[in-house]
Amino acid sequence: MSTFRSTNERPVWVIGHKNPDTDSICAAISYANLKNQTEEKTYIPKKAGKLNGESRYVLERFGVAEPETVEDVCTQIKDLDFRQNKGIDHHMSLKKAWSMMRDLDVVTMPVVNDAGFLEGIISNSDIAYSYMDVIDGGVLSRARTQYKNIVEILQGTVISGNEHAYFVKGQVMVAAGSQETIQTEIKEDDLVIVGNVNARIRMVLDRNPSCIIITASKKEDIDPEIILMAGAIQCILITTAFDSFTVARLINQSMPIGHFMTKDHIISFEIEDKVDDVQEQMSKVRHRDFPVVDDKQHYIGMISRRNLLDAKKKQVILVDHNEKSQAVDGIDQAEILEIIDHHRLGSLETMQPIYFRNQPLGCSNTIIYNMYVEKGVPISKEMAGIMLSAILSDTLMFRSPTCTAIDKAAAEELARIAEVDMEELAVAMFEAGSDFTGKSADQIIYTDFKIFYSGDTSFGVSQVSAPTKRQLDSIRDSLQDYLKTVQADKNIDMVFVMLTNILDETTELLCSGNNVDRIVNSAFRGILETVDGYTILPGVVSRKKQMVPPIIDAIQREDHS
Repeated sequence: MSTFRSTNERPVWVIGHKNPDTDSICAAISYANLKNQTEEKTYIPKKAGKLNGESRYVLERFGVAEPETVEDVCTQIKDLDFRQNKGIDHHMSLKKAWSMMRDLDVVTMPVVNDAGFLEGIISNSDIAYSYMDVIDGGVLSRARTQYKNIVEILQGTVISGNEHAYFVKGQVMVAAGSQETIQTEIKEDDLVIVGNVNARIRMVLDRNPSCIIITASKKEDIDPEIILMAGAIQCILITTAFDSFTVARLINQSMPIGHFMTKDHIISFEIEDKVDDVQEQMSKVRHRDFPVVDDKQHYIGMISRRNLLDAKKKQVILVDHNEKSQAVDGIDQAEILEIIDHHRLGSLETMQPIYFRNQPLGCSNTIIYNMYVEKGVPISKEMAGIMLSAILSDTLMFRSPTCTAIDKAAAEELARIAEVDMEELAVAMFEAGSDFTGKSADQIIYTDFKIFYSGDTSFGVSQVSAPTKRQLDSIRDSLQDYLKTVQADKNIDMVFVMLTNILDETTELLCSGNNVDRIVNSAFRGILETVDGYTILPGVVSRKKQMVPPIIDAIQREDHS
């Protein structure tokens, strides 16, 4: 019995945080590339949100493919080892379907058409019904039974007529009575079971049947004249070694499963369905096996409750974050193998020890660059280009206080490999990222938005960067008006938007929420300025180092006051 996949074939996803920035996107790509060159498993970069303008520019400039977006990492049917039994044709006989079920040790088989679409399911109870409750002699024709099936079940031989034709009219009769009885009871188009007695066979042929099964005989036992008479009226002539009683008992097993299969209200699941949802639906019915289909409804395999017990979690590596609130949905259901990050320790928990590399650097890609060096893996121009871009983005071209000498050294070497001018690249990236034309307030705010917690207080921080004040002034009012909507949408206590002028190294802070003015005054006492009613924070450009820690400290002071 085959299964859909084996554990060894499962890829590992490398993925950054929600609302990914350039560091998050490029870290997933560059680290997956490193792992693929140093380990046997397959590592695939993914992203947990749409590309922003800056990231798209970087990938296009260096000719690197955009990672696929994933909404969650919940366990899905495609993560399970389920049966990949082939579908069977609706013309298959009940007997053959029963034999297949017995050989495969299953109670349900899928019925699939030539195009691969699921037509129905046949269960052993359906087959049992056909044996126990069907006593109508006309059921064989209503089921459109193929003569080929009859021959197979009876281990017979066709000596006249086309075995690929179908029995579609009449009843199954046994010619065991007198001549008068045969003439009275046997009708045109009937299928007649008869012993090898020439006189009796001739009487049956006079009734113009569609098929005659001659029992306890072989082809060579049949009178040639009988064969000619059958051919003249296009009657199918079949011989079998079984006696009439056995033939009458077996013949119903030749009926096609299509007549008895369940066609309507079939409970099936798609390959992308989440195991939690599948489990809930399975609990409401008594079926043991369920078909699995792809997004185009092509049949793939069969799944049972037993398969859910061995569900294998998705394996993931997280880059550029270790906060549960920032991780892709369903992270609790995934198996985290590694974390590569440069932020403060967050709220993620793992079931077992993992490789966790966390360094106080300006960019995750600086860490990954050093891992390439440590492992002696050569860096291509494409990988160098995107890693350099990430460093320039996260350090705001080395202006951020998070930037270290290690970041600068890595950037210089990557620029050499990529053969680019760092300043030209940085300006082009920032301009691509600050093109707000046609973008709504929610698109701008959620491009780089993260949620943080301090005790019971939750707050979100969005950072919008641009190289000129004019670009930031053009969106300020619309963003301020949208902040309360963000609060309600994310169900958080406070929201902050950093409008960061990269070249002037200044942030204009927009905020909304309970006691937010007091929190801001407490957090940035001594550097806070007010211009035209807006809060200006000179020298503040880093969310990680200059924005989030002071806010958390202020919240904690507020809680203890």
